Amino acid sequence: MKERLICYYGDDFTGSTDAMEALAMNGVATVLFLEPPSAELLAERFPNVQGFGVAGVSRSMTPETMERELRPALELLKSYGTAVVHYKICSTFDSSPRAGSIGKVLELAREIYSESRYVPIVAGVPILKRYTVFGHHFAAAGADGETYRLDRHPTMSRHPVTPMPESDLRLHLRRQTDLPVALMELPALEGEAGEVAARLERRLSDKETAAVLFDVLDESRLEAAGRLIWREASDRRTGLFVIGSSGVEYALTSHWASEGLIDRDAVHWQAAGEADQLLVVSGSCSPVTQAQIERALAQGYAGIQMPVQDWLVPERAEASRRSLLKRVLPLVEEGRNVILYSAIGPEDPAIEALRTDMRARGLEPADSGRLIGMQLGRLTREILQATGLRRILIAGGDTSGYVTRELGIYAMSCMSAIVPGGPLCRCYAEDPRMDGLQLSLKGGQVGGADYFERVRRGGPS
Repeated sequence: MKERLICYYGDDFTGSTDAMEALAMNGVATVLFLEPPSAELLAERFPNVQGFGVAGVSRSMTPETMERELRPALELLKSYGTAVVHYKICSTFDSSPRAGSIGKVLELAREIYSESRYVPIVAGVPILKRYTVFGHHFAAAGADGETYRLDRHPTMSRHPVTPMPESDLRLHLRRQTDLPVALMELPALEGEAGEVAARLERRLSDKETAAVLFDVLDESRLEAAGRLIWREASDRRTGLFVIGSSGVEYALTSHWASEGLIDRDAVHWQAAGEADQLLVVSGSCSPVTQAQIERALAQGYAGIQMPVQDWLVPERAEASRRSLLKRVLPLVEEGRNVILYSAIGPEDPAIEALRTDMRARGLEPADSGRLIGMQLGRLTREILQATGLRRILIAGGDTSGYVTRELGIYAMSCMSAIVPGGPLCRCYAEDPRMDGLQLSLKGGQVGGADYFERVRRGGPS
């Protein structure tokens, strides 16, 4: 049995597969669970994994729900004995004081992992075109990949649940917690390893410092952050808690490879091959997903907009879902690729209609993911059971979490690379109809316009 280097908890499902891919593509055998695994399950079915994750839905939780549901999960992760325990967030730092509060997670971490001197925070991921520069965060958007400061990003600045009015991540966190966050800016990460480590120690000389945010612009700064994080983790007996995007995995694997702890050549992607049909389920309203839906519809995919407002009302939800199922099944029988979507882009009138309806019912923005996701998950399971389809794509972080849980899957592993951050996965389930299901979970900002067809073909080209 190999030494386990890292375990992580993902605040949504698409981000959880992103972290798994980052480890797997660098030679770290990894499996992703939907619930924290028992020691017996790990030993019996996955004895050779060096990393594993737990896919959660905390990005849609309020701080009160996090206290009740996330705290025990983070306490359990500590018990696994891995050197690093990573709380995986979106690379666009999706969070707000009332939904997916990273500040609340930091507060929990300082209590649960009280032995640690500080919590490292890494948001930048160069391979995904996410950068942190002097504490300000930047992300690419659109088909041309133009990079925007986060508070001017065409999607994240007006996200329906977690809008980003501030690009300085320390100021953004200040709206969520009073804990002080220091910064290792770009110049501090340059130079000899000893000099860089000494600069970090100077920032930690202030005993009030709870966390340190690492700038990330390129691979060299990313590896420097990984070296510092691993040095701290190696000195801990109870596991170092880290908050960040998949930049954490890329940073650590870069350093592990330089130290000979992993073999980057030990990457074994499976040949997924082309699928006859693809089912797409989208709860994303990003312009990137909009372009993907529009491209697929132009290529002959059948599209159906879901009546998600009906799913806010329990007494209407089941009848609405069954009516939609009756519309989908004939299309699948005809051999069509099918897209079920809640909205096409951020300007779809359905978004404002849903917001208005939720306000009238006294629901919080985060409630939409739970209420709609549960119904959508049941619908997806019914479609798969009725048709025998074996490859599906789910777009949208919150959507992915609730849909996947309804499918009865207990674990996933990377099967084939499609684009960075959006692999095709192999599912594990006790139900033989779901075991071996091929599933791609796509965040709103992931992939080019042809992503759906790439998934159907089973590869990047």
